[in-house]
Amino acid sequence: MKYWILSAIVITYFFYADKIEKSIDQSVSGKAYYYSKTKMDLGNWGARMSEAQKKQMASRLKNRLEKTYILTFNQYESFFKEEEKLDAIGGATDTWGANFSRGDQYKNLRDSTLIQSQEFYGKRFVIKDQLPKINWVKGNETKQIGNYLCFKAVATIPTETLNWYNFSWNDLTNSDSEEVSMSTIEAWYTLQIPLGHGPAEFWGLPGLVLEVSTGNTTILCSEISINTNSSDPIDIPSKGEETSIANYRKVVKERMEAMRNSYSRRRN
Repeated sequence: MKYWILSAIVITYFFYADKIEKSIDQSVSGKAYYYSKTKMDLGNWGARMSEAQKKQMASRLKNRLEKTYILTFNQYESFFKEEEKLDAIGGATDTWGANFSRGDQYKNLRDSTLIQSQEFYGKRFVIKDQLPKINWVKGNETKQIGNYLCFKAVATIPTETLNWYNFSWNDLTNSDSEEVSMSTIEAWYTLQIPLGHGPAEFWGLPGLVLEVSTGNTTILCSEISINTNSSDPIDIPSKGEETSIANYRKVVKERMEAMRNSYSRRRN
């Protein structure tokens, strides 16, 4: 008799414990604050510049090389937004850079949806597409970031898939090339916040990504605020012409190609 009573108590405990855990997970929301640093790549110019000139250039481009972001999230949704700053070069927002920078970004992990706002030469777009699939390779290497124990994961993904909103003049010259440029990603995530969110395009790990590096850029979390009592509202970009990633890239490429051709005609 005692055995059946004990068994009933154990089953009841695990049943309600599971319910409580799910209830907590569903109500968890918060904000993570990130900053990014990008190493300046001067290419062939760098070889002709003195160290003083390089430092001066880095100072003038600081707002383009160092940025801050806020990630607002709940169990399934997140909204990633850059904090706007004045451009040190002209005391205004970085208009040229804004054309090829990541816009406000909404991610839904339940249905793998990406909704992102982009502004290109005065025209607004709302890009709706699927989140890029990242095949993470998780390892056992750990490190401490603030109060959080983090695990390392790496992945390799086509650069165009990762930075689809960006543009390089090489996109025009190499448009017919069959060679695919790849980017290596190194991420650090914490199981102490078991949500699959992360900054920018990075997602799909079993815990919140606190640090991620790819190319010359590293994004690092500086502060986390967790709210288990209520859910912060998650913004969804809605203003602009709705399109897909592929169509948006086509618009950008055609505009930049027209600009290049116009410049060539003026020179001739």
